[in-house]
Amino acid sequence: MQIFVVIWFILFFCIIAKNIGQFIENENSPVLTVPATVADKRKRTHHHHHDHGHHHSRSYYVTFEMENGERMELRMLQYDYRELNIGDRGMLTYQGTRYKGFER
Repeated sequence: MQIFVVIWFILFFCIIAKNIGQFIENENSPVLTVPATVADKRKRTHHHHHDHGHHHSRSYYVTFEMENGERMELRMLQYDYRELNIGDRGMLTYQGTRYKGFER
């Protein structure tokens, strides 16, 4: 039983370290604005179960295609997700893996 607790703590700290590393990498990345097209959209529903019931949360992702054919999927807020439609063309602003905006 103790080995499972140790493994759980190791996994927990690895996830935290990964998130801190991604945060630092994003902070050190330049803010870029490039021409792009909305290529795809998807939602991911997360189910959380606990002693008092369960609840759902969603993550929103949009895939952008740049002029050179490169694709990039960025996570964003629901409001931004709803404002974008597949096929929209405009200027994508991002920093590392952070979505900053899209102007048609």
